[in-house]
Amino acid sequence: MTGLDNIRFIARIYRQPINEIIEWVDDFAELGKNLLLPVKYYSSGMRARLAFALTLAIDFDCYLIDEVISVGDARFHQKCHDALFHDRRDSAMILVSHDTGIIREFCSSALVLKNGHSREFSDLDLAINIYNTL
Repeated sequence: MTGLDNIRFIARIYRQPINEIIEWVDDFAELGKNLLLPVKYYSSGMRARLAFALTLAIDFDCYLIDEVISVGDARFHQKCHDALFHDRRDSAMILVSHDTGIIREFCSSALVLKNGHSREFSDLDLAINIYNTL
């Protein structure tokens, strides 16, 4: 399955205009002719670019983000950051991370998990202090 096949598949699942989604992902991921290659030949960075672009190609009400926020070089990382935290700032986000700096920067509340139990905090400093003692 090529990168282009993946884009078409996602567009069909979410009933989005295929050509618009292809154009958006192609522009965002910056993979060029590599979109025509089978994904099994992609480097891990190319896969991450494609996956991130596919995730952002569809406007969702809520995004689940698990650790991986930075993809690629510094310029592409900034592009991803802007697309996620600026362009979609009105979307709800659930961010899973061990990086307390990211939690401080992007979250308004926190959920700390320990031994299968959770506790929600509106005070980020308290949540981070408790997390740091685990």
